[in-house]
Amino acid sequence: MEYQLVKIRTVFTEDDIESGLSFLEAEQDIPFKINRLYCVYERENKQKGFHLHKHSWQLLFCPYGVIDVLIDDGEKRKVVSLDTPSKGLILHPGVWREITWKVKDSVLCVATSGHYEPERLRTDYNMYLDFIRDRKLDNQIDTSKFYGEGK
Repeated sequence: MEYQLVKIRTVFTEDDIESGLSFLEAEQDIPFKINRLYCVYERENKQKGFHLHKHSWQLLFCPYGVIDVLIDDGEKRKVVSLDTPSKGLILHPGVWREITWKVKDSVLCVATSGHYEPERLRTDYNMYLDFIRDRKLDNQIDTSKFYGEGK
C-alpha cells in the first residue's frame, strides 16, 4: 500500500502546554511541492472522502481533534488515526481514502501536489478497482523490446 506516516514538527511553549505550533516544509519534510492546501471542518461521525486522486500526492493531518482515514489499495485496507498535530499521512497517487470524524469539530488539513480538477477524481469504488487492475496490467507489460533494452 503506497502511503507513509510522517512526523510534523510540533513545538509547545514552555509555560503553556496547551499552546503549540506545528509546521512542515514542502520538498523537505514531504516529497512533493504543495500546489493546493485546504481544510475541512465537520461534526463527529461524519464521513467524507470516498475517492482517490489519480495523479496527486497528498499530506493529510489533523491539527485539532481525531480523524480516522481508511486507505485502500484494492487488495488491503488499513485505518490510520490522525490523533495528534504531529502526525501526518502521505498518500501516493492512486490510493482510495475514506475519512471519518471521530471527535466533534475536528479539523482535517490536506496539502496536495495537484490543483483542483474534479474530473480527475474517481468517486466510484468499482471504477477505482478497474483503475487498479488496469494499472497493474500496464506495469506487467515488458516494454524493453520496444525500446531496445535488455539485448
